Amino acid sequence: MRPVDVLGFITAQRAGLASLPEPHLTSFAAAEDGGAGVSLRTIRRRLSTVTGLYAFLTVRGDVATNPVPRGLPTRREKSRPSQGVPLVRSPRTLPRVLSATEVDALTAALRTHRDRAMVAAMLLGGLRRCEVLGLRLDDVRAGDKQLFVADGKGGHQRLVPISPRFFEHLGAYLDTERPADADTDQVFLVLKRPHRGRPLSAKGLEQVLDYARQRAGLAHGSCHELRHTCLTRLREAGMALEAVQAQAGHACIESTRIYLHLGDDWLASQYRRAAEVIDAQVYAGTVGVPPLVAHEPERVSIPGFRRLR
Repeated sequence: MRPVDVLGFITAQRAGLASLPEPHLTSFAAAEDGGAGVSLRTIRRRLSTVTGLYAFLTVRGDVATNPVPRGLPTRREKSRPSQGVPLVRSPRTLPRVLSATEVDALTAALRTHRDRAMVAAMLLGGLRRCEVLGLRLDDVRAGDKQLFVADGKGGHQRLVPISPRFFEHLGAYLDTERPADADTDQVFLVLKRPHRGRPLSAKGLEQVLDYARQRAGLAHGSCHELRHTCLTRLREAGMALEAVQAQAGHACIESTRIYLHLGDDWLASQYRRAAEVIDAQVYAGTVGVPPLVAHEPERVSIPGFRRLR
């Protein structure tokens, strides 16, 4: 839920509008939308935001019923009365990932052990931004080379194995950079005054990445793209889809299947294997053409991550 969605809705209600035309948008919302309307994903998110707001008000007893029920984004068809058809069909696009060269450039542009440890947590462990910032000292299990995620998405907890490289940067940060007089047990803190010793915020982490991308000359490389890069490389390296799901903390494996499509080698190898079987069956009786035998594609090593490995 984002403030711009709730504030935009409240603005429309106070003005007595049935909808929220462009002139009545707040300046922040207008800048966010770019002045050219909103995307389908934005519409779905705003419907969900308003639904959640009224669900909260219903529980508190401020309103009798939720005027925006969960089933609003669907309509019923006469031919299929038992099935809902989405009113807003948002396209499913593949998330962007960083190449090996981009990973090297980004990590080389980081200036502190703290920053390297945070990036390594996302790039080598697949942690979300909120999970990185939520780490506490007791969550670090260096002996087992694992991190305990106490408050993951949806409140789920999990143990995440992670590369020893992360613990090298983390150890250097704890020994030389983390304020010794900090009164919090959160791992990642602000290093500069006037907020030195306070827990690092999401905005602070985004600024760290923004500056690193500028120094590296990269046009992209967000926290979520680092996570996508990690999970994609794990799948490409042969990690089982169920293991990737556990590493990512996905409640449903359908959310993990997208990494099958991001891994080019997986799709190509599956196609080659199926095509060889088909060719062997179709052309088995062709004179002068020996039948082809299907075999497993040769596994190739994945380059990249030289600086973090």
